[in-house]
Parts: sequence; structure tokens; C-alpha cells
Amino acid sequence: MQSFRVNLGRDSHQVLVGQGLLDQVGEFARQAGLAGRVAIITDSNVARLYLARVRKAVELLDPYPTTIELEPGEQSKSLGTLARVYDRLVEAKLERDCVIVALGGGVVGDLAGFAAATFLRGVALIQVPTTLLAQVDSALGGKTGINHPKAKNLIGAFYQPRLIVADVTTLESLPERVFREGLAEMVKYAAIRDAPMFDELEHASKGIVSRNPALLEHFVTMSLRHKAQIVEADEREGGLRAILNFGHTVGHALEARAEFGGLLHGEAVAIGMAVEAKISQTYAGLPAYDAERLIRWLNSVGLSTRLPFEQCDEPFIDALTLDKKRRKGGELNLVLLRQLGQAVTKYVPIEQFLIELNRIAGTAQPRD
Repeated sequence: MQSFRVNLGRDSHQVLVGQGLLDQVGEFARQAGLAGRVAIITDSNVARLYLARVRKAVELLDPYPTTIELEPGEQSKSLGTLARVYDRLVEAKLERDCVIVALGGGVVGDLAGFAAATFLRGVALIQVPTTLLAQVDSALGGKTGINHPKAKNLIGAFYQPRLIVADVTTLESLPERVFREGLAEMVKYAAIRDAPMFDELEHASKGIVSRNPALLEHFVTMSLRHKAQIVEADEREGGLRAILNFGHTVGHALEARAEFGGLLHGEAVAIGMAVEAKISQTYAGLPAYDAERLIRWLNSVGLSTRLPFEQCDEPFIDALTLDKKRRKGGELNLVLLRQLGQAVTKYVPIEQFLIELNRIAGTAQPRD
């Protein structure tokens, strides 16, 4: 098991990464000083696989924990679902010393985290991520929230968990697409911050795709350590933390565009990273070879890097300009690469960005 601390003053918390950790969640929570009633929020797919184990584990804190099951999928990150969660928490008569356990992927983590941040003005939260994407990214950092019909994650709050427990053995049960989408967020840390990590990923790609647990524990821990260091330096995304948005400007627009709704988050981010790496050649001086290495790695693990259109249309542009990272005056604050392992932010006029995007969409890109 790997263990480290996210140092955020009063909001500091422990991160645990390893194999077979689900059965010890209650003990880890007790070691973290938690002792109240427990509500486990999960989705029906994860509940079928892991709820019984986690429920038994948290009986150390609460002999009769409340369980709340959501419908799986992005549609559950909604005001309607959040209202139903509040109803269950109120019906259970939970008090300020209660603990909410978010057991699942990014949707569960985001929604349960926002519920914890707002119920009774804030109660303890434990993140127990069960997807690769959640383990390497969304469980750490304190970003919680739900979607608005017009854009992702517009309604939310920064709220830190009291504990993160990432059991990499849960990754064995993931459908292939869901597993592979998490690899996009994993390689993102190498692209923006750690060139030697990218070298490691290139050499280990076959073992990662085959879900070697030791490799997964290693790279999940590396990813989370990088994110922790960024969050420690910039918890509220006032500066450095913006580099975590590499690939997300295009990615979020692809997700929001109804026609491309079949893309998973990591799949959209993979396309976004490929596009933004190519744009980095023009606006940040990224060597073409580095851009091709990133695109080649994404393709090697089964992720597409091709835009699903040949020309930007109005709905896509609308989704792009609703991005939270836009700046008044019609500029996008893009995360670009100077080289693999070195990210920069740069404001680019939306019109110029769209010209580049259309150019990239209209040229042949590496096949999957």
C-alpha cells in the first residue's frame, strides 16, 4: 500500500492506494478520527459489486449505515438527483458528525462530494473511487458539483475529503472503455508535468492495458502525488492548478455537444489533448515529435485522437464558448505544452482557436 498526505492546513487528509483496501475503509476512517453515522452513496452498478464489502467495513463506525443508490451515468449529476440524495439524508436523521462515503466513479464522487459540502453546511466526506479516471484524478482536489443542462460542472463547490481510499483491484471489473478512458487523465500528468513519467508509460503501456495491479498501483500513486502537489500550491485554481485542464477545453465541448454525447469523459479529453498538443506547436513551440509521441501513446492504449467532425458547427462553438475557462473579450485560456512535461497557459482569441481547430479537423490524423 502507498500512503501520502495532501497538505492543506485544516483540510489536510491522507491518500491510500493499494490492493484489497475496500475491506478496511472503516478502520482507515477511524484512524482519520471519524466516528459518526455513515451514509454510503454509490450507483447501482458499483453497489452490485462492492457495496456489501464497504457496508460491512464501515460498521465499525455505524452498525446500520444508510445506503443511497443512484442510476449509473452522467445524467445523475443533476439537481433532481441531488434533491433525492438530500431527501434520503434528511429521512435518515443524520447529524453534523455524520460521514458520507462516495463509493464509485467520478459522477458519484462529484455528486456525493457536493452533497457533503452542502448538507448541514458541510459534513465529513470519504472518497472511495472505483474507476481509473476517479482514482487518478477526480477523487483528489476537492472539486465537487453537478451539471447544468447547457454545460458540465457549472454548479459546484471546493470541498476537501477527510480521506481518499483507492483500491486498484476494483479496476479489474471495469468495462474496457471505462478502464481505458482513465488512461487519458493518467497520461495528462506526464504530459503537463513529468517527462520521465511519460517515458515510463511508453515502456509500460502493454502491462497497463492488461491491468497489471502493481503497475496500476504505481501509476495511480504517481498521478495522485502530482495532483496533490498542484492542489497544495493552488487549491482554488487561481493559477498553477489551471494546467490540470489540459485537453479539457475541447474535451468538455465535445461532451456538451449533443451529437457527440456518446463520448466518455476520458475519451473526449484524449481527443482534446491531441488537438491542444497540435495547437501547442503553433502557440507554444511544442516540437512536432513530442505531439506525435503523445498522440501515438493515446492510440496505443485504444483511445481515439480524431475529432468527430470535419468543420466546427454552431452547437459545438456554443459549447466551447460556455467553457468556464473563457475570458471576457473573446479569448480562451488554453493549457498548452512547450514540451512533454512542461505546460503553460496562454490566452488565444476564440476566432484563431477555431481556425486552428478546423484546420486540424480537416487534416488526416493518426488512426486508432
